[in-house]
Order: sequence, then C-alpha cells, then structure tokens
Amino acid sequence: MAPRARIPAATRQAVRRRAGELATAATRRIEEHHEWYSELSAQERSWVAQVAQAGIADFVAWLGDPPAGRHHPGGIFAAAPRALTRSVTLAQTLELVREVVGVVEDHVEDLARPDEVVRLREAVLRYSGEVAFGAAMVYAEAAEQRGAWDARLEALVLDAVVRGEVDDSTRSQVAALGWSSRSGVTVLVGEAPEQATEDIEGVLSRLHKAAARRGAAAIAGVQGRRLVAVLGGVSDAQEEARVLAECFGPGPLVHGPLVGSLLEASLSAAAAVAGFDAAGGWPMCPRPCPASDLLPERALAGDEWARLDLLSQVWEPLREQPVLLETAEQHLDTKGGLEGTARTLYVHVNTVRYRLGRIIDLTGYDLAEPHDAFTVRVALTLGRLLEETSKS
Repeated sequence: MAPRARIPAATRQAVRRRAGELATAATRRIEEHHEWYSELSAQERSWVAQVAQAGIADFVAWLGDPPAGRHHPGGIFAAAPRALTRSVTLAQTLELVREVVGVVEDHVEDLARPDEVVRLREAVLRYSGEVAFGAAMVYAEAAEQRGAWDARLEALVLDAVVRGEVDDSTRSQVAALGWSSRSGVTVLVGEAPEQATEDIEGVLSRLHKAAARRGAAAIAGVQGRRLVAVLGGVSDAQEEARVLAECFGPGPLVHGPLVGSLLEASLSAAAAVAGFDAAGGWPMCPRPCPASDLLPERALAGDEWARLDLLSQVWEPLREQPVLLETAEQHLDTKGGLEGTARTLYVHVNTVRYRLGRIIDLTGYDLAEPHDAFTVRVALTLGRLLEETSKS
C-alpha cells in the first residue's frame, strides 16, 4: 500500500478542536438511523458512544502519524469491553464506523483549507478502510477466544453430567453455552472416531451440526476412548441415536433412557456409560442399543443399578406369581422347548404357552428370544442369591 500523505498541522489542529462536536454528532446519527441501537441496554449504548468518541480521537491521532505509520487499526475498540462483540454484530460495528467516518467527511470542507480538502477526504476514506479491517480482526479474535472458552465450559458440563454432579452451577454454565430449557434429554456413548486423536474439534463440530439439523441441542466431548453426547429436545432416543451413529466410531453405541431435563441427565449418562462398558459381553449387541437392553451384561459387570432394575422388573413380579416363576425356571432349565417344559410340569403344552405369554406381559421379556431368556436367567439368579443371603 502506498504511503499516505501527511496532513498539515493546521488541518489536524482543526479536526482536534472539533473532536467533541464530531463525536456527539456521530452518536446522534447512530441513534437516529439504526434501530438496533435503541434495542441495546443503557450500558451497551454507553459502550457504543465510547467507541464513537474513540473513533474521532483515534482519527486525530492517525492523522498525526508519520507516513510509515505505526498505527494499529481497530485500536478504537479498546474503548469498549469485549462483551460488546456479543451484543453488537460485526455488520452493526461497520455501520458504526461508517457513521463516525461519515460525520468527519461531512465536515471536511469546514475543517480544511480549500487546497487541503481533497487530501483530507482521501485520508478519511483510507482511515475508514483501516478501521473496518481492524473491526474484523477484533471480532475474529473474540470469536476464537469465545470458542476456546465454550469448549472448556462444555467439557466441564459434560464431566458434571457423567460424574453425577449436576447442580445449580452446572445450570448456569449450560445457560452460558446457549442451552435453553429443553425437555427430552438423553445421553449417547460410543467409540470416538479415529480422527478424534488429531482433530477433536472437527469430530465435535460434526456431531453438533448433525444434532442441530435434527433440532436438538448437544453437549459433547471425548473422554478416553469414548465419545459422549448429551442431547436435548429429543422425543425418540433410539431414532436420535440411529441418525447420529455416523458421528461415532465403529463398535457399540448405547443410549440412556429419556429423562425430563438436564438436571436428570446423570441418570441417563450412568446407564449409557455402564451399557457401553458392558456391551462387549453381548457380541450381537445391536447398534444403537438402549442401555436397558444390556441389563444382564451391566449387572454382571458390577452395575448395581442394573441389578436393582432386574430384580424389580423380573424377579419381584415373578416371585409374586409362584406358578409363573416355576414355569420360567423350568423352561430355562429343561430341554425340548414347550413340550419338554410341559412334561416336566405335568401340564398341557397350551398351558405352558399361556404362562409364557403371561410372563411377557408381566416382565416384558420373551423366553423364546435368546437374549431375553438370558436376561431373565440373570434376574432369577440374582433373586435366588438375594433370598439365600437374607436367610443367613
């Protein structure tokens, strides 16, 4: 860029004397011509006024710089806190710059001698370009810092959810991330993609975008070999997991139960994490898989919640129906299917068939299905062991 011509001292002095008047005029024009200004808070409007005043003062200083120039474009934005970049967009900031420059340009003929008017007008245009570039730099830096801060905040929230330590501070952190109050929250846990070792930001960005396309909010992070995502605004956890499966690496993908809010998300996270850790015990585990389908594997891996669920869902209902309990145990231990069970119990095959149907109604598990039968087997074993323990 060619060096700019030096503005005579008399012209610079004239601009300096009128600085206050020009700043006031610039603020008034912003207020009159831009609706967004009136929507700002009183504090934010005062910040904008400071920027306008700083713009005039900075222009005066800029005029006095030697042609080589040691001026830093965008320095006028130091007059306002970085928080202003959250309430005033870059486009609005450029409008602000244009108004400040426009006020100076309107008064060029009053500020300079006739033979200096063209030179001062050229200086105004050049200054306008430099400040616009400076504004873009300020916003780019603010966005970068905000992105880094949001990433740290997201990691803290995710850690609180997984550890079961969600409290009021977590709620305020989530609000800072832009997560609105959403019902229908579930947690997905799967393998982190291979590229996560080199590009975690890219992996998380892909998941966020995929969730956003579904109208869901997402808080996600890589924890060890796991990619964990908390999703809000979900109506069908299984369908959400199916659609987002491509964002995870190969292997098991487990989702926790649907809960009512982020404050309850730890329940979903505990189930999903336990399910993912135990999924290796079921080689034919579907993808995605509800954590509730992995109750026996979770129970065997030491998940106390899974044991309690099996006892309450299977053992206790069947214990209250001794005939059904006996039928279930005999069917699981007898060869020959329905006929073998009927012979062992000395009943008709149709009676066995009816009782197995009642077991399905009572527990939700079908003993004709291998994994359902395994689930019931583990539940009955836990129940028998619990009874033995209570006797001793």
